[in-house]
Amino acid sequence: KGFKVVVLESAKVGFGATGRNGGQIVNSYSRDVDVIESRYDQNQAKALCDMIFEGGDIIRGLIDKYDINCDYKQGGLFTALNSKQLKGLEEHKKNWERYGNDQLTLLDAGEVEQAVGTKVYTGGLLDMRGGHIHPLKLALGEAAAFTSLGGQIFEQSAVVSIDKGINPVVKTAQGSVKSKYVVLAGNAYLGGLAPNISNKAIPCGTQVVATQPLSDEQLKQVLTSDYCVEDCNYLLDYFRLTADKRLLFGGGVVYGARDPENIESLIRPKMEKVFPQLKGIKIDYTWTGNFLLTYSRMPQFGSFADNIYYLQGYSGHGVTCTHLAGKLLA
Repeated sequence: KGFKVVVLESAKVGFGATGRNGGQIVNSYSRDVDVIESRYDQNQAKALCDMIFEGGDIIRGLIDKYDINCDYKQGGLFTALNSKQLKGLEEHKKNWERYGNDQLTLLDAGEVEQAVGTKVYTGGLLDMRGGHIHPLKLALGEAAAFTSLGGQIFEQSAVVSIDKGINPVVKTAQGSVKSKYVVLAGNAYLGGLAPNISNKAIPCGTQVVATQPLSDEQLKQVLTSDYCVEDCNYLLDYFRLTADKRLLFGGGVVYGARDPENIESLIRPKMEKVFPQLKGIKIDYTWTGNFLLTYSRMPQFGSFADNIYYLQGYSGHGVTCTHLAGKLLA
C-alpha cells in the first residue's frame, strides 16, 4: 500500500504464540455467533459475523501466493463429550451456515471414532474450512514474503519506549525508528510498554507435548483422518498429527501465565484418556507459551493518539484472527 514498514521483534520471529501454538485453523472468535448476536446491535453483529471465516481464507491465500511450505492439511473437528455439547454443535452448525459456511458435517459417535480413533466422544462437527498447519513454518514463510516485498525485520530489538506525537518515535536499547504509524502487536508479551492496554486482558499459559513418531500400526488407530481436533470443554484439549507423524497434544490452561514445573504430568493423563492405546508412549518434546485472554473473550482492536494502533487478545483464536486483524488494519 505504499508504506515503508519496519518490524521490531523483541526476540525472534515466531517466538511467542505465533510459533508455539497448536497449529489449528479454527474459524470465528472465542465468542461465537450466538453471543455476538445477543451482545451487539444488529448491524454491528452482522459486521463481526460476516468476517468469521476470513482468517482461514487469508492464510490459504498467503500459502498459495507465496508458496509457503507449512504442512497445511484440510479439516478441523469439534468433538462433544456429552449430549448437551452435541446439541451445542448442532446450533453451531446452523449459525455458521447462516453466514455462508457450507462445508460442515455433523458426525455421530461411530463416525468420530472412525476419524479420531477414540470412544470418548458422543459426536462431532467437521469443518472443512478449518484445518492445521505448522505455525512456525507459516510465520517464517510470511516473514520471508514480507521481506521480499521490501519490509524490514529487526530481531532481538525489544521496544523500550514510544515517544508519541505527529511522528511517533519507537526506541530500542540501541536505535530508534521515526514513523507515521505504530502498531502494537505484542499480545501476551507486550509487558509494560503500554499499560493502558495490557491491563485490559490476562496472559494465560497453555501446554503442549509431542510424542515420539508413531509407528504404522499406531497410525492405523490414531487420527486416520489427519484432521485436527478440539473438544467442547471450557478448558479444552486440542490435538493433531505433525508432518513427521507425532501426536501433538495440548491443553491445561494456566491463568496468569506461570510456567508449570512438569508439563508432561499435566498433559499425559488427558492424552491417555483420549487415546488409551498410546499409554506409556514416549514424549519427546514439551513446551509452554502464553496467549492473551480478554474479559469479553472478543479481540481488542483500537488506537490512541490517532496514529498508534493495537491489536491483541485473540483468546485462543490467534492463528486465524491475527490474519483478519492485519487485513482490517491495512
